[in-house]
Amino acid sequence: MKLMRVGEAGAEIPAMLDAGGKVRSLAGIVPDIAGATLTPEGLARLRALDPASLPEIVPSRIGACVGNVGKFICIGLNYADHAAESNLPVPKEPVVFIKANSAICGPNDDVLIPRKSVKTDWEVELGVIIGKRASYVSEADAMDHVAGYCVINDVSEREFQIERGGTWDKGKGCDTFGPIGPWLVTADEVPDPQALGMWLEVDGKRYQNGSTRTMVFGVRHLVHYVSQFMSLNPGDVISTGTPPGVGMGQKPDPIYLKGGEVMRLGIEGLGEQRQKVGHA
Repeated sequence: MKLMRVGEAGAEIPAMLDAGGKVRSLAGIVPDIAGATLTPEGLARLRALDPASLPEIVPSRIGACVGNVGKFICIGLNYADHAAESNLPVPKEPVVFIKANSAICGPNDDVLIPRKSVKTDWEVELGVIIGKRASYVSEADAMDHVAGYCVINDVSEREFQIERGGTWDKGKGCDTFGPIGPWLVTADEVPDPQALGMWLEVDGKRYQNGSTRTMVFGVRHLVHYVSQFMSLNPGDVISTGTPPGVGMGQKPDPIYLKGGEVMRLGIEGLGEQRQKVGHA
């Protein structure tokens, strides 16, 4: 299934994309694409529906494909070639940080360069949505806790992140720095999350062109690993790192967003995003 949320910001309704590409409303059937809806039992109820019986809608806007996210967890330097372009060693264990939930926005909403920013950057990433509570789960059982996958742009302000002291979080959590969607594709439709092509373009120029197969730590290990430090609940999101080609890594000189650009990005089978870059 492809699950989504549509409507104006703050007033999204749950929906489903049918096999013909039509958006079908789930309003009145589930309260949101969040929490209990994403559990194995909740997804089973949605699978039992006949999409043709649901009202067709033409959305004016697509929201983030998960609502009421409890935790927005990110993994840094999870592609060896991205670590190299960042002049940093490949980590021996996953680098875990938290992205502010207030950064979450729709996949096609404008991305706003924060005030006093000089190094706003892009990162296409595979998002993993938790569907079953995970606490100290084994690697063997980790995939049982995954509801599905989505596209994420882990927008980053590199000066805030790296040069201003402290942790990475303040360069990662600015408003609009977390476009999620367009859809949550359930895990049964993604047989191998470690075999997905991914790309990102700015103003039509392709900067990132990678694959999840080159992750240092795969999805299975990440769910297991993070659950050793915090419980994961249905609707929590893990953003799993980015392949090379970010602006910071461009040679001979880095390239950062200035405003007015259009970013397009996508992951095989998970859809595409498009964001115009503005200013806060």
